[in-house]
Amino acid sequence: MAFVTKEKFLSKEWFKAYSLITLGAFILAAGFVLFINPYNIVPGGVYGIGIVVHYLTKGVFDFWPEGFPIGMFGLLMNIPLTIIGIKVLGPRFGIKTVVGFVLTSIFMDLLTHFVGEHDPLGLQEQLLLSCIFGGVLVGFGLGLIFKSKATSGGSDIVAMILAKYTALPLGQLLIYVDSLIVLIGLFVFKDWKVPLYSWIVIFLTGKVIDVTIQGISYDKALLIISDKVDLISEKIIGDLKRGGTVFTGKGMYQNVDKQMIYTVVSRRELEILKDFIRHTDPNAFMSVIDATEILGNGFKSLNG
Repeated sequence: MAFVTKEKFLSKEWFKAYSLITLGAFILAAGFVLFINPYNIVPGGVYGIGIVVHYLTKGVFDFWPEGFPIGMFGLLMNIPLTIIGIKVLGPRFGIKTVVGFVLTSIFMDLLTHFVGEHDPLGLQEQLLLSCIFGGVLVGFGLGLIFKSKATSGGSDIVAMILAKYTALPLGQLLIYVDSLIVLIGLFVFKDWKVPLYSWIVIFLTGKVIDVTIQGISYDKALLIISDKVDLISEKIIGDLKRGGTVFTGKGMYQNVDKQMIYTVVSRRELEILKDFIRHTDPNAFMSVIDATEILGNGFKSLNG
């Protein structure tokens, strides 16, 4: 059961995990209902297929005159996919994943019932705006679900299964699976705008998932190579009140040992340090790296 994380029932971690799942599922469903479903955008996944099926079944069922409910279709797809995933991949999908896609399906159909499915926000002529907000909400909702250590099911499971039997990376396979679903939308709706708008949503969703999981950080990780390491270290510790690590490496060109500093600073502190190094050792070498997430003393707590 190495892939499944469990929190003690009714513990603080349990409440946090399931609160994230519930909130994430609601935001994810709202993104689809308000900005994606009404305009036949097909952003991959089981709900993307659900949008196509919803369109194809319009008028087929007397009790669903508008078409098969998208949330219900997603649920009916996710259940067998999860069972197959457990059989093929082992216990990577815990109860939190099941709770996540069940809640998403329920919220999706409930919201559709209350707000309607025909241009609820009047964005029919502003599809790009709809894609942007839809991608942001869907990505944020998925990001919250992922933070609870659950998965979104659907095409993720299909990509994992394909990855087991091919040499292709999981992320690449996920793009292929979602793109295939987007192309299905093109053939059904016969509109080139469908894949173009859908890929915008997929791109934005991925970016927002990353930001939601990692957070927005303006911190910079620095690697400094200098002959004045002692002076630079004093500046970092005494003025910037930061720490760092000094270690020794060998230069490739002259084969000479060099001391290096690794430290993490804010954007403002970076400018202060750059100016100091510029005057202290103009021949220094400094590499500046965007630090998407810094955990530990002086930054974000490892305990979340």
